[in-house]
Amino acid sequence: MKFRHIILVILLLAFSAGSMAQQSDSLILRQISVYSSHDEYCAWPTIVRASNGDLVVAFSLNEEHLGPDGKIVMVRSSDNGKTWTKPQILYDSPIDDRDIGLTVGKNGLMLAHLWSTFWTCEKYRALPPKAYPPETIDRWCKVVNRPDYKAAKSMAGEAGLVSRDNGKTWSPRLPGKDSVKGGIQLPDGTFLVASYRLEKNFVGIYKTDSPEKPWIKIADVKSPCPDSLRFGEPHILRLPSGRIIMMMRATPIPYSDNSERSHLYFTYSDDDGQTWAAPVKTELWGYPPHLLLLSDGRVVCAYGYRRKPYGQRVCISKDGMIWKKENEIVLRNDACNIDLGYPASVELQPGKVLTIYYQPDPKDCPQEMHPPDPNRSRPDILGTIWRVPSK
Repeated sequence: MKFRHIILVILLLAFSAGSMAQQSDSLILRQISVYSSHDEYCAWPTIVRASNGDLVVAFSLNEEHLGPDGKIVMVRSSDNGKTWTKPQILYDSPIDDRDIGLTVGKNGLMLAHLWSTFWTCEKYRALPPKAYPPETIDRWCKVVNRPDYKAAKSMAGEAGLVSRDNGKTWSPRLPGKDSVKGGIQLPDGTFLVASYRLEKNFVGIYKTDSPEKPWIKIADVKSPCPDSLRFGEPHILRLPSGRIIMMMRATPIPYSDNSERSHLYFTYSDDDGQTWAAPVKTELWGYPPHLLLLSDGRVVCAYGYRRKPYGQRVCISKDGMIWKKENEIVLRNDACNIDLGYPASVELQPGKVLTIYYQPDPKDCPQEMHPPDPNRSRPDILGTIWRVPSK
């Protein structure tokens, strides 16, 4: 009897998994490439709809994941994602420009949130033995030991840019706050972002009434077990009610890509970010999150999935407050390794969504990551156009 019960449970689980896969397949309309280049490492994208209706995607280009001289580039679509421009440089300092978040404001205003890393030969030599071939490390050491690279050390960390024409032209470099996907503008004109790079293991909430002015910290959101679980890579969204919700990546200490503890954590604020509810673990496993408010009032959370089958997933909440695994949709499950993710979404038209992310092309994708094959095809900026299930 016990044996029959076990078999029944296995069959039910298999049926549920099959049903979810079939449901997901029926919702996928098209897989697209936003930008691909065999010899460039494309990663960590974000997407926004500018005030003029254009779709703007920004991401990092580098030689490798930890290369010394990444740059931030931008592509644009003026036909709702059907075609994309060639990459234009948004920001390129002498050091490694890695993270980019975009915040859309009113009347063509757009903020760019940047993070740049200053590498040293000592840092490269301290990487695990199989991280990169010795000849690659030697070549990178020559780069970071150049006088112009060393002279740019002060440019490491956070920075900001401002555009007042929907991202077509940008201001000189300004002080700013890092925000991996960007923030929001409140009805009173105040900008709000969730930041994590300098907070070390938790999330800081910052605001400013002008992008040219300093950002002021107004709150911290801390892990319930900071010695073993850290929060990072948050994203915030304002609901029509005025409530601000936030999803956060949870990373175990010590680091592990496929830890069972890497569920997204959720919290919310009812006073424009001044105070936050105690963070709670959701049923959603993956990272990092991006939130999108749909035209029908529901909310989409997108996240990468770095355990087999590797790929990209989204979950739909009817109110932005309750997140159930049963409402998860698999966008991709064809990646060959964990070098993927950082999805972000935009609604193309009511009920039709484009979610972009970075991932190696499945047709040219190495199984082994360490050391990476220098002749392989690097990750691309890809996307999935999918249909939102009816309510």
